[in-house]
Amino acid sequence: MGALEGRTAVITGAGRGIGREHALLFAREGASIVVNDLGGSNAGEGADEGPAHEVVDEIVAAGGRAVANTDNIATWDGAARLVAQAISEFGGLDVVVNNAGILRDGFIAGMDESQWDSVIAVHLKGHFLVLRHAATYWKEQSKAGNQPNAAVINTASGSGLTVPNAGQVNYGAAKAGIAAMTLVAAEELERYGVRVNAIAPIARTRLTLATPGMGALMGEPEEGEVDLFSPANISPLVGYLASEKCPLTGKVYAVQGGAISELAGWHDVKTIETDGLWDIDDIAGRLP
Repeated sequence: MGALEGRTAVITGAGRGIGREHALLFAREGASIVVNDLGGSNAGEGADEGPAHEVVDEIVAAGGRAVANTDNIATWDGAARLVAQAISEFGGLDVVVNNAGILRDGFIAGMDESQWDSVIAVHLKGHFLVLRHAATYWKEQSKAGNQPNAAVINTASGSGLTVPNAGQVNYGAAKAGIAAMTLVAAEELERYGVRVNAIAPIARTRLTLATPGMGALMGEPEEGEVDLFSPANISPLVGYLASEKCPLTGKVYAVQGGAISELAGWHDVKTIETDGLWDIDDIAGRLP
């Protein structure tokens, strides 16, 4: 039996790149999958049903179980239909992998409202909406006496957590928000049998290759070399976090090349204190 035998998962943005590799690995490990992908461009423009259906066809041809979904998870109704489809097609829902994302980079002084809104909508709102509808289902199951053993894996980024990336204020803010959402959700949903973790992946995808400087860093390997930056190298961690045997929750992991690192958020580096009321000059003289 595979590590995910008998589990049902929805994976967003699963038509290409990292999401596609998640879907293929989950299928090999025995999961039934709803492959969600709107099929838009890097910037989230347009729609194409082809990518989601192509992944499903590949899974089914290999003997797996999968159905396609091309709803827009940045909308309330689209996310609700995605969750409902998993339940109706496969009889329940055990795993949510929030992976869908776009890029609309720009420097702050020149960024327009649509660049900000679209990235926040797909990443931060899209993660929340799928999580929200899934959480409602799991809460109902728990209260009915059918305690879930469920898992959510969100997708953050080093751009929002460890490396401030000029030109990505919208993307970085969304990804930092996703990490914070993960920690809050882990606290809230544990009572319903749901674990919530996040990954911050670095791999060769159409989004990373569109980021200046990343293409050279993650070029194709020489013949015979291990392809550490293949998107397939991200999926085993996600598979483990989705499995019933994994006890982890409230964690954020950076995964890149041959390394997996647990990340911690904002923390106290240095503290200054006063016995009275603060004075501007006192603060100016004492802050590092």
